[in-house]
Amino acid sequence: MTSSPDTPTQQAISAEIQRLHADAGPRTQPRLDFPSYRSTLLRHPTKELRHADPEGAELVAPVFGQSDVGALESDLTVQHGGSPIGERILVRGRIVSGDGTPVRRQLVEIWQANAAGRYVHQGDQHPAPVDPNFTGVGRCLTDDEGWYSFTTIKPGAYPWRNHRNAWRPAHIHFSLFGTDFTQRLITQMYFPGDPLLALDPILQSITDQRARDRLVAAYDHELSQDEWLLGYRWDVVLTGSHATVMEKERDNA
Repeated sequence: MTSSPDTPTQQAISAEIQRLHADAGPRTQPRLDFPSYRSTLLRHPTKELRHADPEGAELVAPVFGQSDVGALESDLTVQHGGSPIGERILVRGRIVSGDGTPVRRQLVEIWQANAAGRYVHQGDQHPAPVDPNFTGVGRCLTDDEGWYSFTTIKPGAYPWRNHRNAWRPAHIHFSLFGTDFTQRLITQMYFPGDPLLALDPILQSITDQRARDRLVAAYDHELSQDEWLLGYRWDVVLTGSHATVMEKERDNA
């Protein structure tokens, strides 16, 4: 599918992002009506929120316990009959509260594109290969010190048609369930040095640079394993002034 002549260019989107940042000032949470992220104009909330009964929702919600999460679910490279294609990585970090208290037995889920930038999803039909040995989903429980760990493949960038020649930077989606199902929080982890970060309207909908920086993992050579994988450290702070940016539940962009 080719973009129409009226579709804005990356240059136009980048200029628009710069103007929006100047007008909005530094905000630590994503703007739900960020014009450069085109689909937010159609689906951001326009009416007051309505309170729901959380206990009623929990009666029909999944219940996750330690026995429900398998030990191999955190290794996305061993879930099939062969090894997936791509750069093998380890992503490790801690889930903590604002005062540094570890969040224990936290259910952490991830999903991502493969090394070619393709999701295993019927809605993703762009011409990049599907890897039969990589599904791109995993989960684990944090330990007593709040640590989580995933072995996976570094995802690739992919086109998403927000504007002409639009590409999403490599990222991994994270889902945190808190102490019950109604506390679910969703965010994305990015990779250092990615030239697409500055061009991405989704990341740039957070107008505070320091908040955006908290979504970027750090390469950690101590986590890398000789002749096997590269290591990245990414901590999640759930509350306080240095809280990790979370997004509302939305599509998998």
